[in-house]
Amino acid sequence: MIYVLLSVCCSVIVSVLLKLAKRYSIDIFQAITWNYSMAMILTWLIYRPVLNNVQGAPVSIYGSLAVLLPSLFVVIGMAVKTAGIARTDVAQRLSLFISLTAAFLLFNEAFTAWKFAGLIVGFAAILCAIPWSKQTGDRDNNGSAWIYLLVVFVGFGVIDILFKQMATFKGVPFPVSLFFAYLGSFVLSLIVLAWMVFTGRLKSPLRHIFFGWVLGVANFGNILFYLKAHQALSANPSTVFSAMNIGVITLGTIIGMVVFKEKLTTLNKIGIVLAIIAIVIITYTQTH
Repeated sequence: MIYVLLSVCCSVIVSVLLKLAKRYSIDIFQAITWNYSMAMILTWLIYRPVLNNVQGAPVSIYGSLAVLLPSLFVVIGMAVKTAGIARTDVAQRLSLFISLTAAFLLFNEAFTAWKFAGLIVGFAAILCAIPWSKQTGDRDNNGSAWIYLLVVFVGFGVIDILFKQMATFKGVPFPVSLFFAYLGSFVLSLIVLAWMVFTGRLKSPLRHIFFGWVLGVANFGNILFYLKAHQALSANPSTVFSAMNIGVITLGTIIGMVVFKEKLTTLNKIGIVLAIIAIVIITYTQTH
């Protein structure tokens, strides 16, 4: 379970770093761009992907991820800034709701009463977690917080589906596909960043690069330890699945309330409890 704990910590650290970005005047887009350079380097150093046999690679999936990963990262930064860590983590983890729906609609997976119950509870959790009032986050932008949360929810669901398609593609090893997804994300982000710097819209001091590299270590660590947890507990994937998601919501909520003084309404707290229940139900449906 140590790998699960490390993965949970890395995931929450990403949210904490995005929360701290505003405090230290870090430009989110620049940090996200350099984050992918570090994730790409770490993928190369740890997995040593062999890149000489990528014929027939799922280029469309790589391209989609290259666009969606950095774009969604920017939105996550805005969600953490306006809605707080707790709600953003709930929105991210409840994207399982979309994955489960896609499994039913797109991949013809059997639909059971338990799956339906998980979807209903997950939908109720989403409604409760939305910051309907303007009590937390950046007051100037709080009215748009629910939009950022919705994009995080939908975006992570789509990315999860793309990663599953990439992982099940037998023609190219997963580490190779992961490297190309990070490479594409970095190259596209770097092109946009270079254009913004060239046109004078942004300046790029070194602190943005260093912050992005730290963010990249945490981002990559989340994936690395999550995969290692599944390898170590291969006979109990549901344990990894539920512990990871519940752990992120719980730790994210605690840090958000204790460290950053985020205020949650009673309805929000009910939403977090319902989110945990929904994840337990969805995990149950995957093993029964």
